[in-house]
Amino acid sequence: MQHLQDQVSRLSEQYFEETVAMRRYFHQYPELSEQEFNTAIYIKDRLKQYGIESQMYLAGKAIVALIEGKNTSSKVIALRADMDALPIEEENDLDFRSLNKGIMHACGHDVHIASLLTTARILHKLKNKWNGNIKLIFQPSEEKFPGGAIQLIENGVLENPKVNAVLGLHVSPEIETGKIGMKSGNYMASTDEIYITVTGKGGHAAIPEMLINPLLIASKMLLELDDYFSKSAPKDSPSVLTFGRITGDGKTNIVPDKVFLEGTLRTFNETWRTKAHQLITDTANTIAKKMKGNAQVYIAKGYPVLTNDEVLTVKIFSIAQEFLGKENVLSLDYRLTSEDFAYYSRFVPSVFYRLGTQIKGYDTGL
Repeated sequence: MQHLQDQVSRLSEQYFEETVAMRRYFHQYPELSEQEFNTAIYIKDRLKQYGIESQMYLAGKAIVALIEGKNTSSKVIALRADMDALPIEEENDLDFRSLNKGIMHACGHDVHIASLLTTARILHKLKNKWNGNIKLIFQPSEEKFPGGAIQLIENGVLENPKVNAVLGLHVSPEIETGKIGMKSGNYMASTDEIYITVTGKGGHAAIPEMLINPLLIASKMLLELDDYFSKSAPKDSPSVLTFGRITGDGKTNIVPDKVFLEGTLRTFNETWRTKAHQLITDTANTIAKKMKGNAQVYIAKGYPVLTNDEVLTVKIFSIAQEFLGKENVLSLDYRLTSEDFAYYSRFVPSVFYRLGTQIKGYDTGL
C-alpha cells in the first residue's frame, strides 16, 4: 500500500504543472450550464491522449469514461467533477482571466475538471496496481436546475457497470492548501426557490383609502414568515428561509397592483422541508386575505439534502489521514449551501469532501 501511495505522490508532482495549465485553460474558456460543449470536447481529447476512451452523454455536454484495474468483476467507484461556470463578469488582470464575456469560473469547477483529468491519468497509468473499476463522470449544469446529476442518473450513468459508490469534491478557500475536510451524514442543505406574487389594488399614493397596497401586504408577509419560521423550525436541524428580492413597479407617488417576492429555503430535514412549504403557502395566503389582497405562491423544489454515507466517510477519512497526515484531514460542520451531487447520494453510498485552496498571505483574487 505504501509503495502505491508513493507512486501516486510521485506522479502527482510530475503532472502538477500540466494540471495547473489545464485549470487555467478551463478558466479562460468557461461555459454556462447546458452549454459545456467545448469543455466536453477538450476533456474527451485529453482522456484519449492518456489512453482512456470515453463517451459523450446529454447531447455532447457530459463525458463518461471507465478505467479498468485488476479484477474487473470487483466494485465500481465513480469520481465526479462538475463543469459549468457562472454568469459573472471577471474583473481582474490575471493572464488567464476569462475570455468569454460575462462568464466566469467563480465557483472553482475549473479546478474540479483539471483535478479529475490528472486523477484519471494517474489511475490509468497505475491500473495494474489496484482492483476494480473507476468510472469518470464529467458532469454539466451543477449551477442550474434541475442539475446535470439527475439528468445523468436518469440516463443510466450509475449502471453498466453498476456503480457502488460515488466521490466528489469542491474547492474551499476556507481551508488551507494541502488539507481536505469532510463530514459524515447530512452535510449540505436542500434548496428550494420561493416565489410569491402579491396582488392588491394600485393607484395614486395620495389617496390610500382607495388602495389595497401590495407593498404593505408583502412587508407583513416577510415579517410574519420570518417570525413563524424561527419559531417552527426544528431546533436540532439548521434551516434558513431568506428573501433576497422584492419587486414592485411603482413610483414615489404610485402604488403598483402587484409585488413580487423571491427567496430561498434551506433545510437538512426532508419532513420539515415539506411542512415548511405548507407553512409558507398558508402564511402568505392568510395574510393576503386578511389585508383584502391575494397571494400566489410557487415553490420550485430544488436539490435534496446531500448525505455522506457514514460507513464510507469514516473509511475515506481514515485512508486520507494515512496519505495526507492526520493534521491535514479536517472534520467539518453542516453547510447551508447546496449541491446537485446530493442526487448521487440518494441512489448509492457517496462522499462529498472539500479541497483546501487557501494560501496564507496570498490572494489570487479568485
